[in-house]
Amino acid sequence: KPLEKHIQIVVKCSNQLIPFFNACSEQDWSKAAKVRRKLSKLEQDADALKRQLRLELPGGLFMPVDRADLLELLTQQDKIANTAKDISGRVIGRQLVLPQPVQAAFGAYLKRCLDAVSLAKQAINELDDLLETGFRGREVELVAKMINELDIIEEDSDDLQIQVRRQLYALEDGLNPIDVMFMYKIIEWVGGLA
Repeated sequence: KPLEKHIQIVVKCSNQLIPFFNACSEQDWSKAAKVRRKLSKLEQDADALKRQLRLELPGGLFMPVDRADLLELLTQQDKIANTAKDISGRVIGRQLVLPQPVQAAFGAYLKRCLDAVSLAKQAINELDDLLETGFRGREVELVAKMINELDIIEEDSDDLQIQVRRQLYALEDGLNPIDVMFMYKIIEWVGGLA
């Protein structure tokens, strides 16, 4: 249950990137800062829950899933929130605006990467049922289907990332070279969410 609660916060946190980038594309830095504060608060909530879970997770008791595996899963979930916070911090710190011709493709790319985060949440929510069924039966098939869907989303996001990069590459000559380097880094970090 705490893992499920954590991933819910992580999903809320990462989903803040959509209104954040919308505000940035409008160059409404006040609104972007407000969304970033909300995102940062959610990331802090996720960190607090992560620390609590690490402290309270039994160490010596027999559990159906290895403690190290649960902690690794928690770490990976937390990286999503951390990455979302890093992305928003870098963008707002430089008041970075993606060129207009790239924004639509970037928006589609961001949404597809966030689809992976949402699907991961669904998969985490199935852990209870998997444990109850002893990792057998219909639940295993359901989770296997989700994992296949995650693979499809990751392939889609890779393809979209290539499109965004190509569009940015075509515009590089007319842009500040330092901003371009940061834009490529942001594109990479968004892919890391998936």
